[in-house]
Amino acid sequence: MKDSFLSCKLMAPSEIKVIINGPLNKEDNRPFLLITDSENIETLRVEKMTPFSGGWSYDLRSYNELELGHQYDIVLDGFSRYPLEVTNAINFPGFDKKYFYDGDDLGAIYHPARTSFKLWAPLASQVILRLDEGGSSRLLVMNRHSNGIYHLNVAGDLDGISYVYIVTNNGIAVITTDPYAFGSTQNGEKSVVINFDKVALPLNDDKLPPFKKYTDAIIYETSVRDLTMDPLLDFEHPGRFLGMIQKGVKTQKGYPAGFDYIVNSGITHLQLMPIYDFQTVDEREPARFYNWGYDPQQYFVPEGSFASDLTNPYSRIRDLKLLVATYHEQGIRIVMDVVFNHVYHAHLSVFEKVVPTYYFRRRKDGRLSNGSFCGNDVASERLMVRKLIVDATIYWIKTFGIDGYRFDLMSNIDIATARLIEQTTKAIKPEIMLYGEGWNMPTELPEGDRSSMFNSDKLPNFAFFNDSFRDTVKGPTMDDRLKERGYLLGASSFRLGFKFTFVGSCLDLIFPSKFASANQSINYVECHDNGTLFDKMLASNGNESYQVRLKRLRLINSVTMLAFGIPFFHMGQEVGLSKNGDLNSYKSGDKVNRYDYRVLDERYELYRHFQDLAKLRKRLPFLKEARADAIEKMVQFEDLGEAGLIIHYVNQQAIAPYKHVMMMINPTLEDQYYELETYMTLIFSDWGYVAERHVQMREIMIEALSLLVFAY
Repeated sequence: MKDSFLSCKLMAPSEIKVIINGPLNKEDNRPFLLITDSENIETLRVEKMTPFSGGWSYDLRSYNELELGHQYDIVLDGFSRYPLEVTNAINFPGFDKKYFYDGDDLGAIYHPARTSFKLWAPLASQVILRLDEGGSSRLLVMNRHSNGIYHLNVAGDLDGISYVYIVTNNGIAVITTDPYAFGSTQNGEKSVVINFDKVALPLNDDKLPPFKKYTDAIIYETSVRDLTMDPLLDFEHPGRFLGMIQKGVKTQKGYPAGFDYIVNSGITHLQLMPIYDFQTVDEREPARFYNWGYDPQQYFVPEGSFASDLTNPYSRIRDLKLLVATYHEQGIRIVMDVVFNHVYHAHLSVFEKVVPTYYFRRRKDGRLSNGSFCGNDVASERLMVRKLIVDATIYWIKTFGIDGYRFDLMSNIDIATARLIEQTTKAIKPEIMLYGEGWNMPTELPEGDRSSMFNSDKLPNFAFFNDSFRDTVKGPTMDDRLKERGYLLGASSFRLGFKFTFVGSCLDLIFPSKFASANQSINYVECHDNGTLFDKMLASNGNESYQVRLKRLRLINSVTMLAFGIPFFHMGQEVGLSKNGDLNSYKSGDKVNRYDYRVLDERYELYRHFQDLAKLRKRLPFLKEARADAIEKMVQFEDLGEAGLIIHYVNQQAIAPYKHVMMMINPTLEDQYYELETYMTLIFSDWGYVAERHVQMREIMIEALSLLVFAY
């Protein structure tokens, strides 16, 4: 019919709504026909017709419930043939239960004589597997099963073969990669069949020291690219996985860099910013673009721009396994930064191509939820989305030996999914570490179901980035409040709040406790987000001299390392790296983000001080106490002058072999004086760990901007 068009949607298993835009007579009684798989024809019953401005709406009913997996078309005389859109079926009661698949064999599972391909696509009427080899392609129709799985066993040795799926949803066929792909060509253009026997190697889990509680950790965050991109140093694979394990690299003054720098630092956990396949760096020419990688593309594939051989799908897998194994050999665990809360572009993602609208959370009006502020939120509460997230966490542990996960915008993940992650991952690796950003993001998920720090009591085995610690110690991080100071930058009024954060925010001290134990508090003042600590000081304390700012830096690093909770440091924080005021450098390039080892050469004493801080934390086990009741019995605070603070550790049984330990913090620009009741041995000072010197003192001068530890 001229100047008219028709749309049709499945509203319930046997109910269809048809919208006709254009002129149509009310008396027109032409039948609506439903054609199934181009064969069966049924005349639909018209239950209601409603006029609106410019057309008509029809409520139609089939005599049978429509089963997914078929191609349905609506035909009305005078119109073209229109495919029935079935995407609403994902919201039908019981959909998730009916189509849930609990197998562990999604993706391409390789065997020398055959490969099994499985794809979950419950809305699809057809899935075709296209195998590409040597310039030619094979098209193979896959078999559908009742739970929405399309499966095909393909005979022969398909090692390294690339493949895609041609998925037909709502009458439209699209080419897509495999959401469970384990291998990939460059830039995620095709999935690749992987023979894991070719990349088998020991991951050296047996070389890792015991790890009993989260507070035993000292976490150091870096990007694979950032650590090894200094052009003045001799990295053979700059910006790549192998660059991170190159031994013997020296700065211009001969200090250790890269791998040796990390190993000698004293940290226990190395947190790597995204190492899964992300979208906005060209894997053919990685140097042309820079991105942190918080734009997920493939959740089961390592990032290709980090591979030593950019063209070989196996290189990225082998290189990452070597990285993990090499750090494990040195007793350092690897934490993987994962972004399960959003993808780069929902409408163009593999998930939308395979199961339209299923993987993304929506508002009541149908628009995408945007609690991530990245355009979309992954619907973790849906059973097959939850399964994908859990399967991914299992895969990276089993395949690459990952020791922990840092969850980006964790409150966008529902609590039930977080608990399942904990249950399944700890069953494989009991010492795994689970933590994330606990901000309460405005996602379309009830607040009580969000994995936010405000629900920390529901997730006792997860830790959260403690923004109270960050803001109390250094002050606000946002650009409009950068000039505001925290306690250790000169705001003496923050002393009461500092006491609360120092004990891991797990005691009702000044403020109600945030966490059940110090195991849940990630104590940090700098991470990849926002500006660096050094740049914050330039903004808030720019009137102070360079040397004063370095003393503040050393003091803040000391408190971060020694407070109750889990110390966390971003790359270069220990020596005061700067990003020249860039507050969001996610795509600002190597010059802004890389480790500039010239700064290490200038401030090597700060790195030595950091090493000694790690030594002190490890040699005084009570600093790692996590239980709130034990901390409360152990710690007493005493104010020092107008702004300083003394922390007394007094429970003799807890602090053995000492009877009394005292930490003195002077955040002011004036020296402070204190007389002890008895002589005590100096354990730690601005010169580092000095217990072996057996220096005993009774009358003490606490220099400006310093921290001292005494014991007897």
